[in-house]
Amino acid sequence: MADGGELVKATERLLEGRHGRLGASALRAALVDLYEFWLSRGASAAGVDTAEPGVALVAVGGLGRRELVPFSDLDLLLVHNGNSGVGEIADALWYPLWDAKVGLDHSVRTPGEALKVASEDLRVAMGLLDARHLAGDAELAGRLVSAAREQWRRTARKQIPDMTASVRQRWSRSGEIAQSAEPDLKHGRGGLRDFAVLEALAAAQLTARPGDELLEAKGLLLDVRTELRREIRRERDVLSAPEAELVAAELGFGDRFTLARKLSGAGRTIAYALDVALRSTVEPPKPRFGRRPSRTPLAEGVVLHGNEVSLARDAVPAKDPALLLRVAAASARTGKPIALGTLKALAESAPELRAPWPSDALNALVELLGAGEGLVDAVESLDRTGLWARLFPEWGAVRDLPPRSPVHQWTVDRHLVRTCVEAAKLTTTVSRPDLLLIGALLHDIGKGRDADHSELGAKISAQVATRLGLSTADAATVSAMVRHHLLLPHTATRRDISEPETVARVVKTLDGDIVLVELLHALTQADSLATGPGVWTDWKARLLAELVTGCEEVLRGKGFTAPEPMDDEQRELVKQAVASGNGEIRISAHGKVVTVLLAVPARAELLAPAAGVLALNSMEVHSAVLRGHDGGRAGVFTASPKFGSLPDATLLREQFARAVAGTLPLTQRLAAKERDYGSPAPVAPKVLWFDDETSGPDTVVLELRAADRIGLLFRVAGALRRCDAEVRWAKVSTLGGAVVDSFAVTPRSGRIEPGWRREVEQAILTAAS
Repeated sequence: MADGGELVKATERLLEGRHGRLGASALRAALVDLYEFWLSRGASAAGVDTAEPGVALVAVGGLGRRELVPFSDLDLLLVHNGNSGVGEIADALWYPLWDAKVGLDHSVRTPGEALKVASEDLRVAMGLLDARHLAGDAELAGRLVSAAREQWRRTARKQIPDMTASVRQRWSRSGEIAQSAEPDLKHGRGGLRDFAVLEALAAAQLTARPGDELLEAKGLLLDVRTELRREIRRERDVLSAPEAELVAAELGFGDRFTLARKLSGAGRTIAYALDVALRSTVEPPKPRFGRRPSRTPLAEGVVLHGNEVSLARDAVPAKDPALLLRVAAASARTGKPIALGTLKALAESAPELRAPWPSDALNALVELLGAGEGLVDAVESLDRTGLWARLFPEWGAVRDLPPRSPVHQWTVDRHLVRTCVEAAKLTTTVSRPDLLLIGALLHDIGKGRDADHSELGAKISAQVATRLGLSTADAATVSAMVRHHLLLPHTATRRDISEPETVARVVKTLDGDIVLVELLHALTQADSLATGPGVWTDWKARLLAELVTGCEEVLRGKGFTAPEPMDDEQRELVKQAVASGNGEIRISAHGKVVTVLLAVPARAELLAPAAGVLALNSMEVHSAVLRGHDGGRAGVFTASPKFGSLPDATLLREQFARAVAGTLPLTQRLAAKERDYGSPAPVAPKVLWFDDETSGPDTVVLELRAADRIGLLFRVAGALRRCDAEVRWAKVSTLGGAVVDSFAVTPRSGRIEPGWRREVEQAILTAAS
């Protein structure tokens, strides 16, 4: 009988490196050779080689894969052809290992029994894919291995749902390697178990074999796991900070932060590959009556094909620089993944966006950043395929950058994305939601370099904002947000905010800009919530609110500006509408952006018909200005098609005339159309009132801040009409996926009373929800 103690002593000599310290991969190879030698000798002594009928010793797990790390259990299978003495053979093999306290996962089965268990147990089925003959009847072992792999190829697709559920449960227990301060190298998302799933899918011929990038990621995880166990001399797969320092030094990474960054990249590589693999192996539902899967338009050149966001058939990525952003925004908005073929097509042919970006690209970016939780997966898809770096070359400095402070839950790049997710919930609290989202994306962009990250980030963000096509003033605001993103929380928590001098210092630092104050207030909350649990507290929120209120009292800023007076063309069109008694329309187009000038007599509705007709034709309203003049009213709408070409001008005129006359069923037709679009981010709408900002005591300004959606302006106009609120003027602004709309309203009868305000506000909030 073989002596298990000799095996343990020989293993210890390898780990101590008495004859020279082996590298991680060399140590694993040496352990495999050592254990194979001992097991072959032990099997021979136990009678495996001479047993009749045949018996074979088969390795699975790490030994089967030739990836044995220190202190791993041995996974062994004793296969036999009905040999009555197999029990004695097994005892002779197992007991020396048990006596030496070597971890052992063992079983004794015939090939038929092994295959039956594999058909019922996913873990066993995947384990047999690594099976390798060690001793005894090689033909018997070979038959089992071949049969197990053939059975897996036949049945794997049916087991995908169970496999996916198991993977996700494991992720929920073990977390994500890329975003964990103490990553689980084996069970975490992006870990070695995930790589094993990738190999199993490839063995079933459902996906391609892992490529060089994936193999390199796996190699790093194996090396770290090997060194971790060598250092602590026991079985463990969770890498803590003290041990990470030792492992980093052994692997030549300098410090644990460099190692953490490498691990994050490796984990994300494996995790993304597995996401794509699991998605690609799911059979799409069979269409009824032999029809192809539906293709639902989502944006210009973008469709929902089956359960994935894809390019429309007529999309030409090489001629459409903003297409990439529209695809990403559609994915984030709907929560549906981008098809791998679409990502490849964009990576191969999408042109670089030249500075300054066109307005449609900037709008698509803001819509993407404001999409909520869907942003995380959308950015990850772009980043793993190199597309995000095309948009933001500066991202490389923060990609996978580990946090230096233990209160930070995420890597810096993921923290920036998570801050956008939190900021999207706050877009109705600011007058410039577009700048809030861009500032959230860039507020820590200066990290990863040997400089004050706020000061350096301010310079970088100014360059980025200019490249995005923001105006000089807006780019300066974004830069100031980045420079001062710590000003409010540091002042609120470290200074006496009841002192007027403290408030005055903040106001002076921010150049008396009330918009910047509200943006920093929202950014501070989003930044704190995206940092980690417990960072944003009621106490911190109360202090910050008190400081911001003090600043606003000093500044007495206002949240809106009234629209400009009518020009000559608008006044002339109003004159024609009053004379004819009908609605009048003029349309001018510049590329795919159309300006629609509408005029009606004073007694006719303008806002609801105009907004409804444009929404009915899938026109996205970017801005709108309504003013009254000389017995009539005019509205100027700037819009562009969500997809497809501009609607026919004659059709628009005909529909507008019918809408003004009340013969076009806009409500029903828009309700059907809205069902075809993804829901906006779950942001609660907000209504603000501004008194004494218009001429006359019976007119008040109502400002709506809400997530944009198809037909929103039409529903808001209808709500105002039902509340007997006359719109004296309106100013509508769409900023990516958010709107900031101002309406000067007055009761058609009576005076402005608290009850009327409550009724109007509730109706508006209901319409926007």
